[in-house]
Amino acid sequence: MPAYTPEQVHDLFAEYFSADDLDKLMTLYEPGATMLPQPGPQVTGEVAIREVLSGFLALKGQMILKVARTIEGEDIAILFSNWTLNGTDPNGGPVALAGQTSDVVRRQADGSWLFVIDNPFGAAAASRM
Repeated sequence: MPAYTPEQVHDLFAEYFSADDLDKLMTLYEPGATMLPQPGPQVTGEVAIREVLSGFLALKGQMILKVARTIEGEDIAILFSNWTLNGTDPNGGPVALAGQTSDVVRRQADGSWLFVIDNPFGAAAASRM
């Protein structure tokens, strides 16, 4: 199911993540999208983003994303959302992560919206550069 509003990109991301569905997660990204994972340097492209997401999916977690604000221009938007991820580490211990995104999405020719820049740690990522 495509996202037909910028906010739906985050709704679908949380749904697909919680369902452990990497293939569906990847449908939310433009081919040349960039991600700023923490830890680690920014990555670009489907192969690199798939690898980063695979690592997060290994936590077998439940993702909750709540859009706090959307700023939309002509065919582009930035989403600020608060998120939590509760999962399990490889040793079976609990993992609880949280942050605020500053993600850029773009309207596609078919009217759907996709990630251009996935910045799950928002402004906090800038201070780690």
